[in-house]
Amino acid sequence: MRLASILLLIEVVCWAPLCFAQEDIQKHRSCAYCGMDRKTFGYSRMLVEYSDGASVGTCSIRCIVLDLTQSLTKLPCSLKVGDYQTKKLIDADKAFWVVGGNKRGVMTQTAKWAFEKESGAKEFINSYGGDSATFHEALKAAYEEIYEEVKDTLERAEERKARGSSPCKPPSR
Repeated sequence: MRLASILLLIEVVCWAPLCFAQEDIQKHRSCAYCGMDRKTFGYSRMLVEYSDGASVGTCSIRCIVLDLTQSLTKLPCSLKVGDYQTKKLIDADKAFWVVGGNKRGVMTQTAKWAFEKESGAKEFINSYGGDSATFHEALKAAYEEIYEEVKDTLERAEERKARGSSPCKPPSR
């Protein structure tokens, strides 16, 4: 009986973190910005928790950048990211990040992956390439990529206007 109790306790201790680790996915099943399934993209998902108690779940660092940009008046208290290997949520600032490489990223041209352990990041770089980075470097890369997307969109709009095929209607008087 005592052995059974000890085994049950060990099982609970081992499985409890996995049960609670997915709690954010239950609360935020889809990305708040692109609608992608956060369970499917558990290895890149992010969660921001603000001082007012609000939280936002996204599929990637790209989409968290969109939220942080729109929420400049809010104070983020916690930023977490899915570990690439385990899908466990970890502190984004303490993670070991890899930017780039030949493994396709989520919602991005330049992949950005987070690892709980430095050894995981190094193994990834050895297999797929990329560069070690801090969270702030990965965040800056995501912001810069969004800037390029906006710039390209504005240039396409100007080209369409120049050809006379603008989808924009002139203001009515």
